[in-house]
Amino acid sequence: MEKASNLLLKLTRRLFTDTDEQEKFIHALITPQPFHPCILWCREKPPENPFMVAESIPWQPNFIERLSLQEKPGKHSLHEQGYFYCLDFSSVFAASTLLAIKQPIKYIVDICAAPGGKSIFAWKLLQPDLLIGNEVIGKRLGMLIANFKRCHIQPAFVTNRDSSIFAQEIPLSSNLVIVDAPCTGQSLLAKGDTAPGCFHPSSINKSANRQKRIIANSAQVVAPQGYLAYMTCAYSPEENERVCQWFLKRFPQFQAVEVPHLQPYQSHLTSIHCYRMFPQDGLGAGSFTALFQNTDGSEAKEMNFDNLSSVWRNNI
Repeated sequence: MEKASNLLLKLTRRLFTDTDEQEKFIHALITPQPFHPCILWCREKPPENPFMVAESIPWQPNFIERLSLQEKPGKHSLHEQGYFYCLDFSSVFAASTLLAIKQPIKYIVDICAAPGGKSIFAWKLLQPDLLIGNEVIGKRLGMLIANFKRCHIQPAFVTNRDSSIFAQEIPLSSNLVIVDAPCTGQSLLAKGDTAPGCFHPSSINKSANRQKRIIANSAQVVAPQGYLAYMTCAYSPEENERVCQWFLKRFPQFQAVEVPHLQPYQSHLTSIHCYRMFPQDGLGAGSFTALFQNTDGSEAKEMNFDNLSSVWRNNI
């Protein structure tokens, strides 16, 4: 426990130079406070809202609502009927980089999709011709399929393949690829959950290496002029800003997209357009997000459904 505390302190000092912010950050992790529950309306809202709604954030999409602390939306009958999806506002923050996309999106591939919140956000916002939700971890597939079906997310497919398969079989074909990368899960602490070893350097380095592999494979799927959204729920720079720096050096055809409504959350650890929410902000447990565009001027490739026929898992 003492070693974990020391590792947290070291990370905190790397994240914040201001001692007040350091104290607020640590306090948010060791003394978790409840955050407002949040819902994403997948279907049209009822004429009378069944929930007490908290004050909205100015940039918040109209299909998102923050609810009063006492609300339990997951227990409401409308949830089972698929009217809405429950999610942490940190996920809304991360996915809100997609608001900067102004062009039509035909295909969306979510490489690490389970349990489905970012996919559903993208589907609701961008209304693609096809959403592909992929999840490489087999035991997480059930919840992804169930959430897509319950929320009537169509047209959509769920797949269970490594990111390298997509790079090989459907290169340069997707207008948007989402990488909600597996990470050390440090923000779980701000929710009162556990994440053993999440601050240990070996865990962070292992996670960062996996993230680089996934984002490199995913970049090869993005069509020219298409987008790649990168997100984590970790705080460590190795899993966030440094992955972005590595990515832009490795794939110079990509450029970070400025997201105007997130400028107040610009990371102070890099000049790259990327954004952080911390738990002491009081909105959610914390997240990191960045949006990149493939500036390659060549023609996009058509999605080759014959190549993908072997990776379809379930037609929703």
